[in-house]
Amino acid sequence: MLHQDSFEVATSGRGTYDVTGEVRRVVAAGGIERGLCHVFIHHTSASLMLCENADPAVRRDLETFMARAVPDGDPMFTHTTEGPDDMPAHVRSVLTHSALSIPVVAGRCALGSWQGVYLWEHRNSPFRRRVTVTVQGE
Repeated sequence: MLHQDSFEVATSGRGTYDVTGEVRRVVAAGGIERGLCHVFIHHTSASLMLCENADPAVRRDLETFMARAVPDGDPMFTHTTEGPDDMPAHVRSVLTHSALSIPVVAGRCALGSWQGVYLWEHRNSPFRRRVTVTVQGE
């Protein structure tokens, strides 16, 4: 059995956006009791992550780390078509994930107690990001 749906996330700029509820909604609508949930983002300057969902400081610290590792406006980058955060956003998305797999057990995402699914926007400007969730199983 297969179920697929997409949703959009309006970002207000760089940062993390909790999409756990939307992913859970798609899984529940699929009626699949046991299987696999695949989450995919259709963009090259934003990514997905499974992350701590209890303390927002974890996500802030990840952003601080990434800002140091891949700073905006670094002169080594030649791809600057859309501004100083353009190429750093692409590097950040390559270093993270464009897709996640989550087990489905008893019709629900089998996430750990402290796990949430987040869209990580790597650009400074607001965007509309599309995410597709595919659930396969029985």
